[in-house]
Amino acid sequence: MIILRNPAAAKNIANPDIRSIVEQRYSEICAGEAYDYDLHGYMIVVEPGDSVAALEKKCSCPILHNYFDDACFGDPEFSPSFEALEDHANCYEMVFILNDDGFGISIFIPKTESININLLAMCAQYATPELTQY
Repeated sequence: MIILRNPAAAKNIANPDIRSIVEQRYSEICAGEAYDYDLHGYMIVVEPGDSVAALEKKCSCPILHNYFDDACFGDPEFSPSFEALEDHANCYEMVFILNDDGFGISIFIPKTESININLLAMCAQYATPELTQY
């Protein structure tokens, strides 16, 4: 997984479509201000072979289970914890806002082989169409 703790780290993303979305998000989040990790948060790009457990540990957010009980994706009681999940042509974009100041984590999940099948299935079920074309 690629952890992006500043806008310059976007250069480490091999997929040009995902890199473009990440760069656009940093631009929107900063809104002309200098990037501040403590204020603006960070981004993650999931890579083939990454486990959901490792992703959840890295972001400290539940992805395939509920915050307050053991309901997992596929269980009728499951309720996703993200703020937004957007469906792009080549990836899903999952957003968690962690405080009232707007500190957040954006997770980009490529629609490729070797990405966890349950993660992709959950994204396909709950994602909304992208709002902006890139």
